Amino acid sequence: MRRVHRTTPSPLDQVRRRHRVGVGAPKGATSGRRKLSVEEERLLNRIMATEQDFIDSPAFYEKDAERRIYDEAPDIQKPDTSWYHPVMDDLSSSKGRTVKSAQQVILTGAEEKVLFHQFNYARYRIWKIQQDVLESTGKKPSAEEAEEILRWYRKADLIREQIAETNLALVLAMAKRTRMSEVDFADLVSEGNMALLRAVDKFDAGRGYKFSTYACRAILKAFSRQGMKLSKYRQRFPTDFDPKLERSNFLETKRTTFERDAAEEVKRIVLDNRADLTDVERTVIEHRFGLEAADGEKPMTLEQVGQIIGVTKERVRQIQNKAMEKIRVELETRFLGSRQPEQPGEGQPGPDGQPAQSPTPTSPALN
Repeated sequence: MRRVHRTTPSPLDQVRRRHRVGVGAPKGATSGRRKLSVEEERLLNRIMATEQDFIDSPAFYEKDAERRIYDEAPDIQKPDTSWYHPVMDDLSSSKGRTVKSAQQVILTGAEEKVLFHQFNYARYRIWKIQQDVLESTGKKPSAEEAEEILRWYRKADLIREQIAETNLALVLAMAKRTRMSEVDFADLVSEGNMALLRAVDKFDAGRGYKFSTYACRAILKAFSRQGMKLSKYRQRFPTDFDPKLERSNFLETKRTTFERDAAEEVKRIVLDNRADLTDVERTVIEHRFGLEAADGEKPMTLEQVGQIIGVTKERVRQIQNKAMEKIRVELETRFLGSRQPEQPGEGQPGPDGQPAQSPTPTSPALN
């Protein structure tokens, strides 16, 4: 196919080309040539993104190969797949609806070879145009090449569909034979359908084997992979009852939550100074427990705090203990409810010289 040198596009043509998917200028005259639709341009982009794969054959390089492969080929009966969709709608019931009740097409080895030659020749023509495009200056197909690519792609897709539909019964038969309790039947059939299509793409009819033999092995391998995949998933994310996973940790969770809430309450007591701490006591508590420290910063030691306030670490310990006692009283009174607020005169010496006794606290749980 002789290529024509393209003229330099105008700025307006360059802007328009940016909005098109990759179709270059047509070879020869452009009048009367239709413009590709958006869907066709997307399809063309997808085809050109990957080098077309095909099963090669010496017949593709013979003289008048296209006429021999298509025009001189015998007519091959197309299958009736009306039975397949109802089966998918109701997989558990087969009353009055079986594969045998529909028209079945069983291809001979010669008929399979004809179909696979037609299928792979169409893919070969796509590959050949791709090579021509890659060798061109613009690296983009012309309008004529784009039309040819789409035409051969549709032809290959139709033949691929015909081969797959003729062998749909294989998927259903294999799925029933290898029924896996852990895999849903519909998922198994869907995986088998995908394996069947991949088998069509990879089958080499020139080796003399029947496609059904090759497809059955591919479908069974797909079923096995699906079962292993699901088994690994269930091992990582078990959903069945496991006594070890059902062990009660209510008390542990409750304790952890309570400790966290109590720690937050202590922090609020210190920062709001609800325990009437002196400035020195607040300074010691804040530095010793890192209440206002940045993330990752460690609390100070007794010696470090002593250097800040100018006392020994033993004195820091005494100040800390006194402040902690004040905080404990406030925590028990306001948060835990285990201590009642001191009444006026409470703690003062009584008539006998002994400290007055505070009322016995009553547990909130008993009220």
